Amino acid sequence: MHPLFPQRLHSRSSPHCVYTLRRLLSPNYAVISVEGKAIIEEPWSGTCALLVFPGGADLGYCRTLNGEGNRKISQYVERGGSYLGFCAGAYYASGRCEFEASDKKLEVVGDRELAFYPGICRGLAFPGFVYHSEAGAKAVELKVSKTGLTKSSVPDVFRSYYNGGGVFVDAPKYKDKGVEVLASYTEELKVDSGEDTAAVVYCKVGDGAAVLTCPHPEFAAVNLDRNSQLPGYSEVVEALAEDDKPRTDFLMACLMRLGLEVNQENTAVPSLSRLHLSSMLPNGTSDMMKSLQEIVSIVGGEEYIKDENDTFHLEKPSAWSLGSISALPGKKSEKTDDDDDDVDDDRDIDFNKVVKRLVIHEKEPPPSKETPYFNHHAFFANLNHYYSQTPSESDFGKNIMYGEVVTSTNTLLEKNTELLRRLPAGFTATATVQVAGRGRGSNVWVSPAGSLMFSTVVRHPVSLTTQAPVVFLQYLAALAIVEGIKSYDTGYRNLPVKLKWPNDIYAIDPSSKELTKIGGILVNSHYNASEFLSVVGIGLNTTNAAPTTSLNALNPPYSFTMEKLLARILTTFSAMYEKFINTGFDKSFEELYYKHWLHTDQIVTLEAEGGVRARIKGITRDWGLLLAEELGWEDRATGKIWTLQSDSNSFDFFKGLVKRKV
Repeated sequence: MHPLFPQRLHSRSSPHCVYTLRRLLSPNYAVISVEGKAIIEEPWSGTCALLVFPGGADLGYCRTLNGEGNRKISQYVERGGSYLGFCAGAYYASGRCEFEASDKKLEVVGDRELAFYPGICRGLAFPGFVYHSEAGAKAVELKVSKTGLTKSSVPDVFRSYYNGGGVFVDAPKYKDKGVEVLASYTEELKVDSGEDTAAVVYCKVGDGAAVLTCPHPEFAAVNLDRNSQLPGYSEVVEALAEDDKPRTDFLMACLMRLGLEVNQENTAVPSLSRLHLSSMLPNGTSDMMKSLQEIVSIVGGEEYIKDENDTFHLEKPSAWSLGSISALPGKKSEKTDDDDDDVDDDRDIDFNKVVKRLVIHEKEPPPSKETPYFNHHAFFANLNHYYSQTPSESDFGKNIMYGEVVTSTNTLLEKNTELLRRLPAGFTATATVQVAGRGRGSNVWVSPAGSLMFSTVVRHPVSLTTQAPVVFLQYLAALAIVEGIKSYDTGYRNLPVKLKWPNDIYAIDPSSKELTKIGGILVNSHYNASEFLSVVGIGLNTTNAAPTTSLNALNPPYSFTMEKLLARILTTFSAMYEKFINTGFDKSFEELYYKHWLHTDQIVTLEAEGGVRARIKGITRDWGLLLAEELGWEDRATGKIWTLQSDSNSFDFFKGLVKRKV
């Protein structure tokens, strides 16, 4: 489940939402930003824990979502969903917006379709607003109504960022319609607010609810420019900094009122750490560096690789301190010479623009004191042990890049094509934490410590397209995960881990006894001369109980360790891939896949084919298509077989629905 908000409509406010929601909701929820059209076109409601609309100008929301979009939003909330609207998101979710009704240049007045707050949201609450400017920004004082908020540390009053917001007119009069005032302005307002000066309201909507806030409690002082030359702005930032804790406590209480599980420690989004390149092969790291030399440039005597998405600064182990360095939440990463002393490590930044420091370990892997959350010696020892049991000519995992905190292992490989083209087959990138993990489409989230996260390079010959199509890589990866878990050691064979077509890993949660997603697979392929360059990305909940459940919660004989599990999955994947290129997805692969998947004879609805009922019969061994047998009267087979592609359909297992991806 994840908070979802349309990022592209109001990009100025979106980074503040991402920053604050990640701090308060990780690791229990993934914070995902989407374009406005995704609200209309994508099947988001089933996995959305909170729909968030940031500030900006609500007419943009109206242009994109009036009609079908708002119908889907209303239906989602009325059926038990939650909505959080900041500033423009609050205007938008009111019955009527009245913004600067007396100013013909700024006037925005009209009814709104959602009407979660049934009355008028009227602004400006305070004068001075200027579009695309901080000129009208204030640190407004809010008095909190504690009756509707259960968090013990909720403040009596606090100051919040304000810039262009309104006031909920006559809010107490709508109490019989499920409206509660959560906070009110204490200062004199520019407009008539009727009864009370409601700044934040809670609205009961069917089985769901909305919290609407006219000021911006999601804005943290650390993300504002205290050196701005705007008159009085530095004082605004200073006031917000002083009230950072009560502001955060209030927002946490609002999220809890909407039924979300909040991180009480207010964990910071961690800063990026160094990357470590090493190998278990003789001269493995040296050979890789030789192949990379043609894309290395020298700047100021230092070596860099500047690729399409990232820039890498190459370092030797002796070039920096060998002390224990950690960049995980609660600990600061080592400050580097080119860091900006005026930039707080904890503020919202564009991680793609940060130069990635790549330490080249040519003689031996990094010692554990340099990478305390990943023991390279244990990993390579387990890798060697498993390869000795199942010899393979492939080298999956023998060359590895590890980072304690990275953007995304998939991004580091797949989005940097100059680097990717020169990496050996089986090269693997892994991390302890990802701050911009990638899923299908535009999904991006923080992946917490406790998840096994890695991406492996597969160089698949185009000549094998007919015999062994590249589309089967996702099926091989899924099988490698399940078989790797079950063959981890003696006593693990019966762990309740299953496959969901085409690329998810499920387990039976021991507490709820229900099937729960614990992992996923993302495969991206580039065509390069005579081969497909594929990056197989895998994420698997291993020791982290949130946001769903984990392998260690399944009561294994002994707890899984990251190093050993990574080694087992990679060696299993290596053996399967080596067999696949010789035999294709043969009968033995097919039988193994059906042994572990969830869908044999499942009856589903084919959404893209007009709601046809069908029974799942399997996948084709030539192109990996899902086979569905059409059902007619009394669910009797009609004789028609549907074949569905994995890259254009998704399988909602619990609803028995195969739906078209957008």
